[in-house]
Amino acid sequence: MAPFSLSQAFSRSSHFCRPRMRFIGIPLKFKNSPNTEPIMMNVIRLSALAPCAIALLSSAAMSETCTPAVADSQLVKPGTLTMSTNPTLPPLQFVDSNGDLKGMRIEMGEEIAKRLCLKPEYVRIEFSAMVPGLQSGRWDMINTGIFFTEERAKMMQMIPYEDQAISVSFAPSFDGTVTGIDDIVGKSIGVEVGGFEESKTRALNDELVAKGLKGIEIRTFDNFAMAFQALRAGQVDGVVSIDAVAAAYDKRGDFKQVLHGLYPAPVSVAFKSPELADAVQKTMTEMRADGTMETLFANYGIPLPDGAYVVKGPGR
Repeated sequence: MAPFSLSQAFSRSSHFCRPRMRFIGIPLKFKNSPNTEPIMMNVIRLSALAPCAIALLSSAAMSETCTPAVADSQLVKPGTLTMSTNPTLPPLQFVDSNGDLKGMRIEMGEEIAKRLCLKPEYVRIEFSAMVPGLQSGRWDMINTGIFFTEERAKMMQMIPYEDQAISVSFAPSFDGTVTGIDDIVGKSIGVEVGGFEESKTRALNDELVAKGLKGIEIRTFDNFAMAFQALRAGQVDGVVSIDAVAAAYDKRGDFKQVLHGLYPAPVSVAFKSPELADAVQKTMTEMRADGTMETLFANYGIPLPDGAYVVKGPGR
């Protein structure tokens, strides 16, 4: 699995294939040199031309070998599956040291596009803009791990495919004991604004208050990367995220996962077009049948839920 960091996860570029010029340091050490430290030589690297050329050639080859399974009338851009993602949730969706999107959900979206004979294209955007952007036709598919709720299924087509739950993370220096939500009373907790995680953080606070306890102080951030940066800086006591993300940071030693498994719920991909949703559901079913889904989930240590993929939404 590719490594990730908070700074990589927080990258805000919104271009799928973007030219960039960078200097890279190459360590050089000369024979018989008294200097024991390697000399760093800066070399210009044009890193985008080759990937873009490969993408163009692959697209051309694809158009000659298969026919798109979705009509252009159902897509934002002809021949392209445009997906929104908020790449601040490693290892599911993040930005690597080269500025490229990585993660389980990113790979899944690319494979779906490939099987539909469409070019995958990602738009990097904050979660709070995703549902309005889908409804206004800015992208075809939300592929950011949006939690399924009956309320959301009333306004868009959704395919649940992954199970997640809520975690609470503290700073690595925390040496106390947390066995339940009562142990975080009075703490300041950061969370991404506008999502399932925020609503469940408020529900958690309500539970504490209903017990006659003090509750927690909730601070919202544009994305999870900003919330975790605030935790690292000591600006909040903890962060609410999802189990997979909190576990990954805990394993790396970045933050301590002190609570997990709260408010379990299915995670979905979402669409405006019923026709596109049906095509993706068929493709995901094929990916499960041939073992692709099982392998993909296993590569990232995520359990693959049982059951068939079903589209849920208006008119279903």
